[in-house]
Amino acid sequence: MDLRPVDSVLSVASTLSSAPKPDPNNNKKPSFFPLRVLSHMDSSQPGDEEESSLLPSTSPSPGPDSHYGEEDDTEERAYDAREKIVVGISADDADFAAGVPPFSWRKLWLFTGPGFLMSIAFLDPGNLEGDLQAGAIAGYSLLWLLFWATAMGLLIQMLSARLGVATGKHLAELCREEYPGWARLALWFMAEVAMIGADIQEVIGSAIAIKILSRGVLPLWAGVVITAMDCFMFLFLENYGVRKLEAVFAFLIATMAFSFAWMFGETKPSGKELLTGLLVPKLSSKTIRQAVGVVGCVIMPHNVFLHSALVQSREIDPSKEICVQEALNYYSIESTLALIVSFTINLFVTTVFAKGFYGTKEANGIGLENAGQFLQDKYGGGLFPILYIWGIGLLAAGQSSTITGTYAGQFIMGGFLNLRLKKWIRALITRSFAIVPTIIVALFFNTSDSALDILNEWLNVLQSVQIPFALIPLLTLVSKEHLMGAFKIGSTVQMVTWTVAALLIIINGYLLLEFFSSEIHGLLLGSMVCVAIAVYVTFIIYLILHGGELSTWLASAIRKRFS
Repeated sequence: MDLRPVDSVLSVASTLSSAPKPDPNNNKKPSFFPLRVLSHMDSSQPGDEEESSLLPSTSPSPGPDSHYGEEDDTEERAYDAREKIVVGISADDADFAAGVPPFSWRKLWLFTGPGFLMSIAFLDPGNLEGDLQAGAIAGYSLLWLLFWATAMGLLIQMLSARLGVATGKHLAELCREEYPGWARLALWFMAEVAMIGADIQEVIGSAIAIKILSRGVLPLWAGVVITAMDCFMFLFLENYGVRKLEAVFAFLIATMAFSFAWMFGETKPSGKELLTGLLVPKLSSKTIRQAVGVVGCVIMPHNVFLHSALVQSREIDPSKEICVQEALNYYSIESTLALIVSFTINLFVTTVFAKGFYGTKEANGIGLENAGQFLQDKYGGGLFPILYIWGIGLLAAGQSSTITGTYAGQFIMGGFLNLRLKKWIRALITRSFAIVPTIIVALFFNTSDSALDILNEWLNVLQSVQIPFALIPLLTLVSKEHLMGAFKIGSTVQMVTWTVAALLIIINGYLLLEFFSSEIHGLLLGSMVCVAIAVYVTFIIYLILHGGELSTWLASAIRKRFS
């Protein structure tokens, strides 16, 4: 392909960038988009233009509320300017100034990372426990639900990425600006509670894996203390840049994939039953609880906040539609690939336990801690004891999810409270919120497998309660034209996403109803729960009506009725 001379490209870029900028209040799309040449290339080295424009850089990035290339020191940012990876329009893209440049594998590689960090929440110990219980109790019959639950999760996460890229801010920051003080603090409290609940599950999962791999020498509480040290690992990796941190997560995901694929190969599940479970929807009254668990484990409240912040690790100019659209295209591809990998890993776990324990007397008693021993008793040692393969995969899941939990906790706290603290201080605060109660939990519940199962049920309920407080603000904000501009979701997408959100809330409501009906007894306790539920539902209704199109429509209808 013939390349335009560098001088010509610089001339075109200079002309376009000096043209008047479109009025932000004008809804008409500009007929052209200014180009930013990342650096002046040496003309003595022709052919290096695209290479140099696609390499990571530490040049200044735009602040969401300021002109491109400037930082606002009064507000907390997901990433400092020096931490961001530059993904700009290369010299060869000059001919495509009026549209999105063609697909580039190199650019996809530069955008790859945030989606895989996001996918960790689909592979945490809580999800693995849901997978193994679904397989042991329901066999292959819920694989279709696992697929569609992952698809729903992908839709939600793509909206989260869309919000972050189009606005230049993440969900916690936007909630701080959108809602009044009392609502903002309530949302922050709910997000922190959800974060702590998820972190306890993840840390306990890591501790169980350490106990398995140490052959019981290290008790649960010791595993919790060891896992707490991942805070320092996170801070250490952050000093080496975003790409190094993403590489570590890629290694951990690869470890999980290898471990559970090995288990899949050792147990040899039925391919015919696997395909039938994927393609033929089937649900019975005996497996409804496992079905609810499969769906409920997919959407993690802290992950919705996390993804909107992770996408800002790439330097994107939100004022230029061509840059935003290109970023969204690549992030969509990357997120889809990441969740295909996570779905495959979940599929491996579910089918392994479906093959080994469906229809057996052990099915109802399998949990994270004893799952490895059940596998060992069923399938023996082999080339490498399957007990330790399970332990390695569980450890990778626990460690990766606890580190992303620390990441998410920083964004949530900084975004809601606008705290400008040093990262190591904020990481320690965030980590302490989860580690202190987790050590207490480990000491108290380290008596039997059944005690840990009870704890996990309560933590699942805690996660279910928090889901509306992440989903509803996300769907409300991504539908606002003054925030999203041309990237506001349309009415059809709004209808689909609100339907998905309603379905998830109903499913989790069923889980809550079933749980409380079996666990709550007595008039006084029942009355307290009813009052709490009334307050909870009222706040959800407020979030739905606040500033959204539905509230505007209702206000207009009331005015017409009484005018």
